[in-house]
Amino acid sequence: METLLTIQELKHLATEIRKDTLRSITAAGSGHPGGSLSAADIMTALYFRTANLATPTDPNRDRIFWSKGHIAPLLYTLLAYKGFFPREELMTLRKFGSRLQGHPKKGSPPGVETSGGSLGQGLSIAVGAAYAARYDKLPVRAYCLTGDGEIQEGQIWEALMAGAHFKLDNLCAIVDNNGLQIDGKCSEVMCIDDVAAKLRAFNWHVISIDGNDMEQCVNALDEAKTVKGQPTAIVAHTIKGKGVSFMENVVGWHGKAPSQDELAQAISELDAQEGE
Repeated sequence: METLLTIQELKHLATEIRKDTLRSITAAGSGHPGGSLSAADIMTALYFRTANLATPTDPNRDRIFWSKGHIAPLLYTLLAYKGFFPREELMTLRKFGSRLQGHPKKGSPPGVETSGGSLGQGLSIAVGAAYAARYDKLPVRAYCLTGDGEIQEGQIWEALMAGAHFKLDNLCAIVDNNGLQIDGKCSEVMCIDDVAAKLRAFNWHVISIDGNDMEQCVNALDEAKTVKGQPTAIVAHTIKGKGVSFMENVVGWHGKAPSQDELAQAISELDAQEGE
């Protein structure tokens, strides 16, 4: 039986994943660091403790869909750390001919479940995957990462209705609720508060957590697996740019690559936090 990583081990892994994510974005000269850093903790917990991801082609694997596909640098780093492709390939992010494009392409690299780019579509795909797994009697769970800016899209709410209507208790949505999107504060662009209350009104089981607290992330993902008769939404309250002082809660870091000097400072800060 596989030994589960401890909370401390997951924290360390999330830090290493943050660092390599930033390295890849800096090497590319473009990318989306803010949301990649905010979602790093809960997605590390999902990929390395909760989800069944033995191989990227196992029909009984859990399906993880990244509806906010622009944070592909984090997705690629997680997949590389899972061993689905060589870590050194991370430095080819957004390069001509690379498998690691700015938005994910299904199956390229292995472990990417669906293409992404146009916001608002991933949860619908996850609903279909969860429904199909139940129909085929497969022990499969479907997870979907979305964001508080993305859920301004109407298709998200159609998917929420469908998930509840079909009582898809093998479905879990994760909302990276960092409060910022490309044009500014979500509350000013198109306010969607109170997210948790809205999701409950759509008959989802809702768990609200500090999405940058690893223990809370693990506990929420564990709880989601126990819920019967309805899908679960984890509202993960996070900090955009988490772990790097000059990026935290700064909307300008939604889609801007660090310079080499900024990368060095970011790595130094992340290393210092490891020692605390």
